[in-house]
Amino acid sequence: MASEPIRNPQTDHLITPENSALIIIDYQPVQVSSIRSMRPDELVFNITGVAKAAANYGVPIIHSTVNVSTGLNKPPIQQLQDVIGHLPTYDRTTVNAWEDVEFKEAVKALGRRKLIMTALWTEVCLTFPALDALREGYEVYVPLDAVGGTSVAAHEAGLRRVEQAGGQMTSRVQLYCELQRDWARKATVPGFMNVFESFDGFNPEKAAAAA
Repeated sequence: MASEPIRNPQTDHLITPENSALIIIDYQPVQVSSIRSMRPDELVFNITGVAKAAANYGVPIIHSTVNVSTGLNKPPIQQLQDVIGHLPTYDRTTVNAWEDVEFKEAVKALGRRKLIMTALWTEVCLTFPALDALREGYEVYVPLDAVGGTSVAAHEAGLRRVEQAGGQMTSRVQLYCELQRDWARKATVPGFMNVFESFDGFNPEKAAAAA
């Protein structure tokens, strides 16, 4: 049972904690409550798990919101704030986060070419920056069960458009396993298992009501 030597984590063609970044866009109450492509409570559980996984593996996170400072929208859902509330939030007025100067500068400053991109809605706030990032030479990976659209059709259309432009679809569990890669890397195994358990304070009924 000998594992191969760890491949160069910067040049590995698969996602590693050293060559990727997680982008989280607009998981705010109004957006969550308008999701129709899956149950809002399941969506909240999944995106919270993705955020916790990124924290577990030390993947840098860029978090953006829309219209909080203008008073037109509310801050991110509490479940996400509990995980990444200590990180800076790039608030903006643009529909497309890639057209916000501070957001794009923050992404570029990381120097990572693989972007794990999540957003609400799939057909808008995910699709637009994903297309722009792909055009600028980034690789975009979408955990499709951690994003949602205003309808099943809208969600699927957004995913198809990103995929046709060169984006790659993944899932939260596939992402967790791609980051872990080897069970002999024991330091991150407890955190890996934690994303499958009930989160502290997570209550599906409460999450749905809050959305």
